[in-house]
Amino acid sequence: MDRFSHINKKNQPKMVNVGDKKVTNRAATAKAKMFLGEEIIAHFEDRELITKKGPVFQTAIIAGIQAVKKTSDLIPMCHPLLINGVDINIEIIDKENIEILCTVTIEGKTGVEMEALTGATIAALTVYDMCKSISQKMEIKEVKLVKKSGGKSDINNE
Repeated sequence: MDRFSHINKKNQPKMVNVGDKKVTNRAATAKAKMFLGEEIIAHFEDRELITKKGPVFQTAIIAGIQAVKKTSDLIPMCHPLLINGVDINIEIIDKENIEILCTVTIEGKTGVEMEALTGATIAALTVYDMCKSISQKMEIKEVKLVKKSGGKSDINNE
């Protein structure tokens, strides 16, 4: 069995050395699916809900972008990265559910999967925080990596 890349020969944690890797264009997209329920969705007008805390989707997008930039502060073995771009899109997909897509791009030596997953997750948590005064029956149902390109392998789980 191959060793985990973040564990050294003495079975101690380490940060992977990416110094010898080639700089490539890399991208990752993560998706969060969230149940809000009809009670919350009914309050939306023009695909946005304004609460006492502000516009829900716009605030969640900003929170997700901030989270992408802070991923290495939150997850110990993630490398700090110079992010080229973050695109977060939140859509109401039916009368009870929303979908959040977070795409992150860089030119670098390591991938941005964790950044995309973190951005989608924090955007979903922000939606929860901003809507909990209406209902606390919300659920973050799924967060998953749907696409990754660059580096050793590409993934497409769409």
